[in-house]
Amino acid sequence: MQLKPINQQVVVVVGASSGIGRDAALALTQRGAQVVVAARNQAGLESLVEQIRRAGGEAIAVVADVAEFEQVNAIAEAAIATFGRIDTWVHCAAIGMLAPFEAMTIEEFRRIIDVTLMGQVYGAKVALPHLKQAGQGSLIAISSMEGRRALPLQSAYSTAKHGLEGFLESLRVELEHEGQAINITSIKPAVINTPFYNHMRTKVGVKPTGIPPYYDPRLVTTAILYAAEHPIRDYIVGDVGRLLDVTQRLSPEVVDFALAHIGFRGQRTDQPKTSQAPDGLFEPMAGYEQVKGDFTHLTVPSLSDWLVKLVLGH
Repeated sequence: MQLKPINQQVVVVVGASSGIGRDAALALTQRGAQVVVAARNQAGLESLVEQIRRAGGEAIAVVADVAEFEQVNAIAEAAIATFGRIDTWVHCAAIGMLAPFEAMTIEEFRRIIDVTLMGQVYGAKVALPHLKQAGQGSLIAISSMEGRRALPLQSAYSTAKHGLEGFLESLRVELEHEGQAINITSIKPAVINTPFYNHMRTKVGVKPTGIPPYYDPRLVTTAILYAAEHPIRDYIVGDVGRLLDVTQRLSPEVVDFALAHIGFRGQRTDQPKTSQAPDGLFEPMAGYEQVKGDFTHLTVPSLSDWLVKLVLGH
């Protein structure tokens, strides 16, 4: 399967107002791609497009809630109307919540599934016809290591990411059976220092955190850039992610034991936050139109990502 160089591509980045999506959009335009950025946060998108254009890049923005199929379809329509095609679709949008399952309402659980899983499904539904028409391309799903191993207090998010992995596996084989030259990549980050944890709803009384260590968002962007040009099935980001993958395969019971001891305290900060505090579950949350989150002090390098980069030559 041969994919175009990034500087010849039209790339859609969904979930681009902050975090991984924002960093990826900036990097793609720096490499010469024409980019369509989408998210719920209009202010975040406007500042991103302005930043891209100041640097000499080319981008348009579409405000969309990925839980609504018609709004996701509008992203694809804007890409075609402006640039004439779609070569790569990168789907980053996701929301989460830190709470015991019994403390979650059905509406909260469903909302996380609608955004984090169904948003990816809607993205594939609208992108694939255009990728097929182009004769090649990449569908890049930002999944999570929670698609391999669920965490306590994140039942809805883990369910969505497990569902995404099953969806991508089925879709990949269907496209292979059809003889389509479309790359389906699942990128599975470990804990990444983005504003994701600022956006989470909490019912444990404090601001959520990932279980440290954290990794820099640029590592995930590197994976996205690679998958846009080189067919690859799975791309794990972060040393802890790769260690967790191996351990889960060898002995899920060992991971059960570890998470029972560190999975509850490890996801709580010492900063009070009530369930009524602002979050991004149902509406966009202002004030976090940035790539990095609040945990730079817990961010560490990833030796395995450096080695993968050497091996893959990117």
